[in-house]
Amino acid sequence: MEKAFIPTEKKIAIINSLVRCGFRRMEVTSFISPKAIPQMRDAAEVVAGVDRSTGVSVAALVPNPRGAERAAAAGVNEMVTFVSASESHNRMNVNRSIAESLGGFREVIQIARGAGIPVTTGIAVAFGCPFEGDIPPERVANMIEQLLESGVHHFTLGDTTGMATPPIVTRTCEFLLQHFPAIELALHFHNTRGIGLVNVYAALQLGLTKFESSVGGLGGCPFAPGATGNVCTEDLVYLFHELGIDTGIDLEQLIIVARQVEEVIGRPLPGQVMKAGPRSRRHPLFEKPRA
Repeated sequence: MEKAFIPTEKKIAIINSLVRCGFRRMEVTSFISPKAIPQMRDAAEVVAGVDRSTGVSVAALVPNPRGAERAAAAGVNEMVTFVSASESHNRMNVNRSIAESLGGFREVIQIARGAGIPVTTGIAVAFGCPFEGDIPPERVANMIEQLLESGVHHFTLGDTTGMATPPIVTRTCEFLLQHFPAIELALHFHNTRGIGLVNVYAALQLGLTKFESSVGGLGGCPFAPGATGNVCTEDLVYLFHELGIDTGIDLEQLIIVARQVEEVIGRPLPGQVMKAGPRSRRHPLFEKPRA
């Protein structure tokens, strides 16, 4: 989403700062064609620069077999494929039908399997599409069924354009968990309409514990009117800590990294905790100006 190229060394420095905060799995780049997205032309260099001494798992997006070959050569720990749950969004995003995208995954999965690398598939607009409206859970279930037959067992439901609400999240996730109790399911919310964390809380009530986010609230969707960034990582970690959930993440250090990202991007980012800090933080009194 960022038009100005971010220097490779700055990307690597931010990623390694996040590793030191305690993160153990990060999607750090995309092996998409550099002609399509010049920002990702340094994908292999970014992967090579990640400090994996803590055991962090490095994931990368792969759009096609060529991307999978490049990702395998770079030594990623996980490949991520993606498809939209609506025909309109999938064609806008990758200029393919859903069936064409699902069919194309087979070669990617073969390449990944040959390299001993697991594959996760993200299903975009799984909770609603700005072009088609609500997405029936049955359609998402049908896609998961096809992907399971192809050898994928890890899935992320994406609220790519911020259409999700707690009732929709509950309805969709309950349906999928009933039909596929053994699958590993993660959730990827955007904060387009200000209720990203509310949707996270709704999913927590169903026992789901894997969530994707972006530091500072970066991200968006170039094909959806009004779309904004992902749920903010430091806000998400703060929510978990206040709920008594141990994340293993150093929140104070994460806030520092979020501010560094804001400096690199060169504009204010939407994260709230990076501005105010956690509620446990105390401040010195200051004297009121005299009349």
